[in-house]
Amino acid sequence: MSKIFCGIDWAEGHHDIALVDQDGTQVAKLRISDDSAGFHALTELLTRHGDTAEGPIPVAIETPRGLLVASLRATGRQIYAINPLAAARYRDRGSVSRAKSDAADARVLANILRTDRHAHRPLPDDSEAGQTIAVLARAHQDAIWDRQQMINRLRSHLREYYPAALAAFHGTGKPGLGSPRARVILTAAPTPADAARLTRSQLRALLKRGERPGCGIEAEVERLRTAFRAEYLRQLPQVEQALGHQAVALIRQVDAACLSVTQLAAATEEAFLAHPDADIITSFPGLSVLSGARVLAEIGDDRERFADARAMKAYAGAAPVTRASGRSHVVVARTVKNQRLASAGHMWAFAALRTQAPRAHYDRRRAGGERHTAALRNLFNKLLGCLYHCLRHRALFDPDRAFAPPVDLAA
Repeated sequence: MSKIFCGIDWAEGHHDIALVDQDGTQVAKLRISDDSAGFHALTELLTRHGDTAEGPIPVAIETPRGLLVASLRATGRQIYAINPLAAARYRDRGSVSRAKSDAADARVLANILRTDRHAHRPLPDDSEAGQTIAVLARAHQDAIWDRQQMINRLRSHLREYYPAALAAFHGTGKPGLGSPRARVILTAAPTPADAARLTRSQLRALLKRGERPGCGIEAEVERLRTAFRAEYLRQLPQVEQALGHQAVALIRQVDAACLSVTQLAAATEEAFLAHPDADIITSFPGLSVLSGARVLAEIGDDRERFADARAMKAYAGAAPVTRASGRSHVVVARTVKNQRLASAGHMWAFAALRTQAPRAHYDRRRAGGERHTAALRNLFNKLLGCLYHCLRHRALFDPDRAFAPPVDLAA
């Protein structure tokens, strides 16, 4: 057990360090720069106060990411990422005047480890491959969100002057504004006047540059000509031309967003398939390579991170929360959770409904009176427990064991 505890109040340009002993006495403080020289100064300070490879001094800090955290994790010590809201409550324990300083905040973080270390979790000891997948899978998901945001901006812009484009590409049964054919055609004809002048041969050539429609090129050519030549309200000619220039600029941003999604998807798949847990995760119904990578990115590959399956379910938001006080007893869905894992789990459970055993489990929950969202969350809870077991025992998913029929006990 360490006799010295370190707290770091981080900032963009500098970090404040505080070391306290078991009695709460501050034995050292230091302000370091956010560079390699500052990190070496920190390690030297820790070494002077008993830090060794066999007994490293634990560190509390209010962020789980950044170069400083990555460098500290590489030393093999335990890093505790303290929620800033929790740190603020601890600060009120020592002072009611609401006085605040960076050095005092570092001391508060060190004292959190001294008094309540058992109540906080250190950062997981994920492998380098696991951390790589986490970076790529989250970046891919962010890129998808960014792409949709850009498509929404383009749609909003086209509503201002180009209803024919929305009629041609946006809506149920249409390819979508983010599709290659929509981007190619709208770049070539960014205004209603340009679109109305497109000939059949020009449309045919543009469709061959983009994705080929499933209904056939000729049928798509006629559909687009009809949409582009219908009667709509129009802006003034010069205003329409200016809006067309803006549309081309937005389409280029959509092109860049689509390219980012494609490249990040390929990098994520490559990294995930090289991980030893990939075969186990993709053996589950409803998990593809990309969705499996998202799940692994959030649960990590440190098998000591979760004490049991219940802890993993709570982290994912699949387990409910019980609030009991006096005669009041309420069971509600968990709202404090890993939002990325919860989102991936929702899609995982929904996709798993295409297989027999998960579908039967979902139907039983629905027949018992649960709504769709609750039944889907319960299925995610079930699958997540199975995943915990399979990863711990290095076993592939077995539907007969995972969804075994209930045993009727004799009266």
